[in-house]
Amino acid sequence: MTDLRLAPWWTQRPALLRFVADLLAGELGALRHDPGIRPGAWSEALSLQHDLGLDSLEFLHVAGSLAAALQMHHSGIEDYLLARRSLGDWVDLAGAALAHHDAEIQFSSSGSSGQPKRCLHALPRLEQEAQALAALFPGRRRLLVAVPSHHIYGFLFSQLLPRHLGLAPEQVVCIRARLPSQLARHAAPGDLVIGHPLFWEAASAAGQAFAPDVVGVSSTAPCPDAVVAAVTHAGLAALFQVYGSSETGGLGWRRAHTDDYTLLPYLARGAEGAAQDDSGRSLLRTLPDGALEALRAQDALDWRGERTFAVGRRCDGAVQVGGVNVFPDRVREVLLAHPGVLDAAVRLMRPDEGVRLKAFIVPRPGHPDLLHSLRNWIDTRLPAPERPKALTVGSQLPRTAMGKAADWSIT
Repeated sequence: MTDLRLAPWWTQRPALLRFVADLLAGELGALRHDPGIRPGAWSEALSLQHDLGLDSLEFLHVAGSLAAALQMHHSGIEDYLLARRSLGDWVDLAGAALAHHDAEIQFSSSGSSGQPKRCLHALPRLEQEAQALAALFPGRRRLLVAVPSHHIYGFLFSQLLPRHLGLAPEQVVCIRARLPSQLARHAAPGDLVIGHPLFWEAASAAGQAFAPDVVGVSSTAPCPDAVVAAVTHAGLAALFQVYGSSETGGLGWRRAHTDDYTLLPYLARGAEGAAQDDSGRSLLRTLPDGALEALRAQDALDWRGERTFAVGRRCDGAVQVGGVNVFPDRVREVLLAHPGVLDAAVRLMRPDEGVRLKAFIVPRPGHPDLLHSLRNWIDTRLPAPERPKALTVGSQLPRTAMGKAADWSIT
């Protein structure tokens, strides 16, 4: 068992630099609607004002996000973020704040679907999860990380997990700036690659053979069976899938896409009455201090055994697009705000149609160029994961014979 008396994660300067840089890039990309902003080779000398061009409002937003994530208000030094203008300065302030208080960290459940939900997690619970995950990946020599470290999945796997695996900071390599299609060229025996479904899909398209003993991890959304089959056919030793959410943390894992998920060792199925809720979402967690905590999964769970399950439908209205939770009802509201739209329906495409959202539009009279203006409307008001990529026009929304909302074909 891994000793939990490890040095705090933030005492490793490269790790803290990566966290601050990832958060800064993520928040700035969201503000500017530019997902291409990546930390890459950002150094501590980077000027937030001159090199990144942050204006006063962007400074306020990004500084507030960092202060909230690291709970810097406990130290009282969060205001200094507005006075310090280099990346290294912000890393210094983050380290000083964490030295005063590092008991919790806050993550956002989604930045692309209405107001993000802020999820506060106690650090000992996150360490408990990282310790359990480490048991799944013995003998790893290096981590190749294709996910940002300021979201809960990236934080667990690129900030906490390396310490439990006995890896030094230089053995954690960020590959976000590299093409996924070149993964097989960079991966070496003993590597653990931390990715997401779209990353693995792009990596599988290259068809290049992997070196022996390269293991992958995918989370944030279900990884299509065809993608898993393609990378394993190319020689990937295994592609573990981890199921969970920003609200609950990780809940279960599976080594093969044909397996059921297995609960993490400190979790158990909760006792819920079928008459009250037949979705199987209730769980009990044994905390590091021995106390019990009730949890609820974001999806219905189909239990196959006391500790194994399959994931069913989402219960919060969200669907996954590119590893991001998006809410079709929220997208529909944006479409209905267009003066030429009388009614609309928004759904996730069927697997044979694609992996994005689609929309069915009932137009108002007198808008002959509706589709052109509506696409401009969508592009200026919705981030990329929320944009319907297929628009269908008709006189009324699709319905079943019973009057219920029905699916439609985009072909």
